Amino acid sequence: MFFNDIHTRIRFVFIVILIALLLIIGKVFYIQVFSYNKLSKITEDLWSRKMTINAPRGDIVDRNGNILATSLVTTTIYVVPNQIKDKEKVSKDIANILGCDYEDVYKYVSKHSSMEIIRKGMDLSSEVADKIEALGYDGVYLVVDSKRYYPYGETLAHIIGFVGSDNQGLSGLELTYDKYLKGTNGELKYYSDGKGNKLEIPDSYVAPTKGMTLELSLDIELVKALDNELNNAMDKYNAENALGIVMRPKTGEILAIGSLPSFNPDNYQDYSIETINRNLPIWKTYEPGSTFKIITLAASVEENTVDLEKDTFTDTGAITIDGGTLHCWKHGGHGTQTFLEVVENSCNPGFVVLGNKLGVDKLMSYIRNFGFGEKTGIDLNGEGNGILFKNENMGPLELATTAFGQGISVTPIQQITAVSAVINGGFLNTPYVVSSIIDNSSNSIVYENKVKTKREVISRETSATVRYALESVVANGTGRNAYIENYRVGGKTGTAQKVKDGKYMVGNYILSFIGFLPASDPEVIVYVAVDNPKGVTQYGGTVSAPIARSIMLSSIETLGIKEASGGMLKEYNYLDVKYYKLPDVVGMTKENATKTLKDFKVKYTGSGDKVVYMSPSANTFQSVDTTITLLLN
Repeated sequence: MFFNDIHTRIRFVFIVILIALLLIIGKVFYIQVFSYNKLSKITEDLWSRKMTINAPRGDIVDRNGNILATSLVTTTIYVVPNQIKDKEKVSKDIANILGCDYEDVYKYVSKHSSMEIIRKGMDLSSEVADKIEALGYDGVYLVVDSKRYYPYGETLAHIIGFVGSDNQGLSGLELTYDKYLKGTNGELKYYSDGKGNKLEIPDSYVAPTKGMTLELSLDIELVKALDNELNNAMDKYNAENALGIVMRPKTGEILAIGSLPSFNPDNYQDYSIETINRNLPIWKTYEPGSTFKIITLAASVEENTVDLEKDTFTDTGAITIDGGTLHCWKHGGHGTQTFLEVVENSCNPGFVVLGNKLGVDKLMSYIRNFGFGEKTGIDLNGEGNGILFKNENMGPLELATTAFGQGISVTPIQQITAVSAVINGGFLNTPYVVSSIIDNSSNSIVYENKVKTKREVISRETSATVRYALESVVANGTGRNAYIENYRVGGKTGTAQKVKDGKYMVGNYILSFIGFLPASDPEVIVYVAVDNPKGVTQYGGTVSAPIARSIMLSSIETLGIKEASGGMLKEYNYLDVKYYKLPDVVGMTKENATKTLKDFKVKYTGSGDKVVYMSPSANTFQSVDTTITLLLN
């Protein structure tokens, strides 16, 4: 037989062994050449231990580049227990430097795990980190990290939001734009065997990439002015809450926004969920009251159902609709008045007549076209819808109350957006707070917000007529406390009775004012609402109009708004504080200066007969009770 020959068998075995060797060599060659990278990576992954380095989140800045949120460089302590020989000594030394209990550190150092973060060793300053590093202990690693910081504290907290311990946005813009802000994490790799002993392989480091920059439409100086006024109102009137919005009516840019009570985003855990989540300007819904009359007025003028200066209405103090009696705020009424005076006096019965002339379908069509009953689309989370009657559920009484802002529910952002459309020529725009998003690595703009016009609601001619009427409200009517000389202010007051369990509350109101300037060509619009102020006559013109005036004065200074000629002169009454333009008396004699400043209180400093300096400065508007200080030579 073939295999009976010894030589044949030897040759066969030799060939088999040779083939096996060739296969082994081929396999080794394949592993070394073709699979080296793959297997090397698998081996490296088995040996390597990763420490994630959180990427610094991108900055959030205002329209002028002022930082509203940023990431500070900190240090975090990582420990690898198996690499630490003298656990007691290491724990004691680290605890002494951190100023914490020995046990707090030892429980991490003595764990049977590959890696631990010492909780007391997070967000370390550079001084503390240097002391830890100087110890030089094996198994103790210091990793550069970042911590979110909000330099303005409670200001804008509801807008900007906050981040969690994992550097993820949890609220506000931090949440809405998290994918742009969070950046790309880095990592530090070290290598150890199965027992955790460090191998003689160099550590590797991948640097984190900082997130993108969010540039907002807000102006922090105007925001601080608004915040200051709201805080003063809360303190002065012991109000339940207060809110305000400042917007460019032509574009929808939010210039300032505020909501109280607020919280500190650096310590958000110390506050209730209600306080954190209630961004009142976009979330709060309530009956708007008389500020809503602007919508009824605009619809009436557009539909040509009223001539403001020729048509008249006799107000007896009340009007009966479908068996219900609706009252004017003035007992006994205003008597016979033009409809321009109806607007000036904020006369509810007069607006009931305007609503009846329009009818349910026409009035509700305009209300919805102005954006009520739906979200405005502002780029903030948590926006409310408001509540409107369905047309089929509206009888004569519902039509009447809707016409003057009662029985429906709206949000502040809806109100200011709708009134912006009324005064900007008739165009409803989408409001926004984020102007652009900038990629820092390429210094390129990846997103830019532009004016988004939803629709034209009224004509430019109607818009001009309504602006004229609202300017008259401030010069001659209920908005007198918002008047600013030479700046042509328009506006409307609102006094809305609050509802609880389906019933109107007694003596509990939300007092509001919406104002804009210049009335001829509005550059800024302001909305202010104070909830249940105490110890004061509860009218929007009494409480909210002066607040709005102060904010508009800040807007004039911050935005550089120029005086506007041709405005209405205010008709002062005995309750009004009069304002006059302060003449320049520098260079005058003491006697002439005294005569020139006869409308003011004057105080002299120094001796001599010539004025060399005055405070406040000349050509500013000052109230008659302002003391003018003159420095003599």
